[in-house]
Amino acid sequence: MPSDALALIAVVLLAFPMACFFLSSPAFLLVGLHVPEVTQLLRGMVRGYFLAIGIIGTIAMVLLAATGRPLLAAVAVAMAGFAIMIRRRLLQRMDAELRARDAGVAAAVGRLRALHLQIMVINAIQLAIVVACVPHIV
Repeated sequence: MPSDALALIAVVLLAFPMACFFLSSPAFLLVGLHVPEVTQLLRGMVRGYFLAIGIIGTIAMVLLAATGRPLLAAVAVAMAGFAIMIRRRLLQRMDAELRARDAGVAAAVGRLRALHLQIMVINAIQLAIVVACVPHIV
């Protein structure tokens, strides 16, 4: 397989979960985060998203390094490392806000909404970085 095709596959693999999360996460802006089932689904999406980016970022790094693109491989491994590092912190913050919401703290839903928006911004930045790398491949 040509190295350009392998590098493009690596970028598509990395961009796919980002695009899925980018398209699905705005739906949570239309529903109230005071509903436990909604926040349970949101938490599961966030958990799965950052886990997928961590795993796929590592795979993309290997593929990009194999094609002789060390700078793009560094970008992929940086994304994977960032996803693994921030995942636990975001889930802990989300769990704390969910406990506060369940305890009756009125401001917890607003803080949960703000955390959701922050996660959406993180995803959008990551997706923009990946899309910006495409011209360096083809």
